[in-house]
Amino acid sequence: MMTLEEFLTEWNDGNERLLVHTSGSTGQPKPLWVEKVRMLASARMTCDFLGLKNGDTALLCMPLDYIAGKMMVVRSLDRGLKLINVEPSGHPLKAIPFCSNGEGKIIDFAAMVPLQVWNSLQVAAEREELRQVRHLLIGGGAIDKRMAEALHDFPYAVWSSYGMTETLSHIALRRLNGPESSEWYTPLPGVNVSLGEEGCLMIEAPLVCAERLVTNDLAEIRETHSSGSSSVEFRILGRRDNVVCTGGVKIQTEEVERKLADHISVPFLITKRRDEKFGEVVVMLYEGSNDESLRAICQQVLPKYEQPRQFISVIHLPLTETGKPARKEAERIAEGK
Repeated sequence: MMTLEEFLTEWNDGNERLLVHTSGSTGQPKPLWVEKVRMLASARMTCDFLGLKNGDTALLCMPLDYIAGKMMVVRSLDRGLKLINVEPSGHPLKAIPFCSNGEGKIIDFAAMVPLQVWNSLQVAAEREELRQVRHLLIGGGAIDKRMAEALHDFPYAVWSSYGMTETLSHIALRRLNGPESSEWYTPLPGVNVSLGEEGCLMIEAPLVCAERLVTNDLAEIRETHSSGSSSVEFRILGRRDNVVCTGGVKIQTEEVERKLADHISVPFLITKRRDEKFGEVVVMLYEGSNDESLRAICQQVLPKYEQPRQFISVIHLPLTETGKPARKEAERIAEGK
């Protein structure tokens, strides 16, 4: 795992580009060379949007091997933020011995994956520290309804981010708490979005990405009007490559997961396997041993064509190093490989 000192050496080595790797949520991690000047542009977009200023504190609690961790350092360097560096773990706030600097908060800006936030919510002391973060940014995976509800009354801003390695971290944010909470993402200034022929999101962000990026994310776009001006917002429906085509019916795995989230207490995810009769069938991976109760819940909640044909118990769900569901690994497990 890359250390902060190693990243700073690489950042200051005089080269115009540096090597990053994609997270591997839908396949094998891929190497990608990115321009440092574009990373700086991305950092400024975020800091300007959130109003971060010199002297504010920022928490680095994600691996520096990936873009999310690298960008926290770049934002701190460019804006003069005071960086609090803790070892990446499932409980990042556990390593911080105090939660107040006399003004009611110690961390002005923190970025975490959903797993880190969920773990922190389960421990009273860590939950209180989490509540004191002035801007809590959650990215790298879906935020389920229960987590969103647990965050809704937080006194400071909690954000869900949308982005990827190719866009040098996030290019859009949405509020998760307070009266401004929304399912719709607002693109950062300088970012334009549209839909491709298959309904997938397309991103034009010339400051951070030289070419228009066509994603695999199925999306919906709407135009909003306020104070005489108009803007575009979007929400993500699921990934094109997370579709199960069973008996001619297309099923979005994330949509099935959303329907079940309020009814199932154990960790689970929906995947697929090949089938001679139907082409593909829905499969559930879950942590635990009681598949009969899960089967009964699915029969009550889901239409028949969305119900899993197979339930596979695993010790731990397959996740990437950044805490996202490892969808390709889940498919391999479902196929018995």
